[in-house]
Amino acid sequence: MARFRITGGTPLEGTASVSGSKNGSLPLLAAALLVDDEVVLHNIPAISDIKTMIRMLRALGARAEFREDGGLVIDGSSVNSVSAPYDLVRRMRGSFYVAGPLLARFGEAQVPLPGGCVIGSRPVDFHVRGFKALGAEVEEKYGVMHATAKRLRGTRIYMDPRLRSVGATVNLMLAASLADGKTVIENASREPEVVDCQEFLAACGARIDGIGTTTLEITGVDRLHGAEWSAIPDRMEAGTYLIAGALTRGDVTIEPVEPDHLRMVTEMLQQTGCSVEFSDRRVRLRMDSRPLAVDVMTAPYPGYPTDLQPNTGVLMSIARGASVVEETIFDARFNYVDELLRMGADVRVMEGAAIFKGVPQLFGAPVVATDIRAGAALILAGLCAEGVTEISGGTLVDRGYEDITAKLRGLGAHIEALPEADPDAADAECLP
Repeated sequence: MARFRITGGTPLEGTASVSGSKNGSLPLLAAALLVDDEVVLHNIPAISDIKTMIRMLRALGARAEFREDGGLVIDGSSVNSVSAPYDLVRRMRGSFYVAGPLLARFGEAQVPLPGGCVIGSRPVDFHVRGFKALGAEVEEKYGVMHATAKRLRGTRIYMDPRLRSVGATVNLMLAASLADGKTVIENASREPEVVDCQEFLAACGARIDGIGTTTLEITGVDRLHGAEWSAIPDRMEAGTYLIAGALTRGDVTIEPVEPDHLRMVTEMLQQTGCSVEFSDRRVRLRMDSRPLAVDVMTAPYPGYPTDLQPNTGVLMSIARGASVVEETIFDARFNYVDELLRMGADVRVMEGAAIFKGVPQLFGAPVVATDIRAGAALILAGLCAEGVTEISGGTLVDRGYEDITAKLRGLGAHIEALPEADPDAADAECLP
């Protein structure tokens, strides 16, 4: 799909199923490169970013196939290349995760600098510094990182405590799993998706102490063995549907979820006036009034997730009162605001924060998605807006959300996916 057309104003009701975590699955697929055996991964979402990573694994020589039961089988014993194709890396930042496994297992990695969403500066400096600390020689030339090492050596690595980089934590703990000796990573990310990857590595035979904490002690082993693993539910998808329920004054149940992974989001929603109830691995949200404005600041886990900041901004745009939404992770996460203004929002961005003065109603308009989460936020804006909203750039949303159109329609939303309009066809109509 390339466009969404939404007729807003319908309260969402019913139950929506959450897919496996996009942010959690990508590290799992990369970690499979460390293993010269089969691994089987379950609950992997069928989204375009995962398809890109599977193509990456195959380009490196690994076998990666889905079974009839949905399990993804990856056999890394046939890997025969350490050079990641630029055409794949430029599409998705998560593809840079292959650098650590290739360097650790084969002593060399040649990976172009990554692309992905346009949400600000996300350099790979922390990754490169970590590889160098582990004993690799690293050269960056013409947009390609080339790293070599006979065998990586354990060391102590200090991460920036303000950021606790997810990507660098993943890449360095993957590399350290096969290094010689002990590696200590200070100020490591505690994001649930990172912890899930740590537990998967341990299931494959990695020796990791401090799982789930900000200090990891990884004692390298000679080889890892195969294992079977299931990715955690996608908390960003779950949060998106919960906020959609709040925006439309609906009654939605989301499953499966890990309650602890959603605490910051559900606490925010309760402050806006929503009723939120957890039951086992289900969460039900009910909302029957205009939300109250609350201030939100993103932060590394267990703080408020940056990936849900755009959705939260949409909620604040129709809230009763004024609020400040502060972004501390990505410096261009407010790209969606210009599109919200087209829909009637009253919001001003300044110095890493957006100041929202809630309006009673948004209005449908043609808007453009600039990244995955901005696209999801604009869908939510369309759901609560009066009239019709048409969103271009829907392909970006497909990178992070599995079957979002079908799932929202299952909740009663009036949304359809359309092919992108052909500008050449429009030009042809103007010709004699």
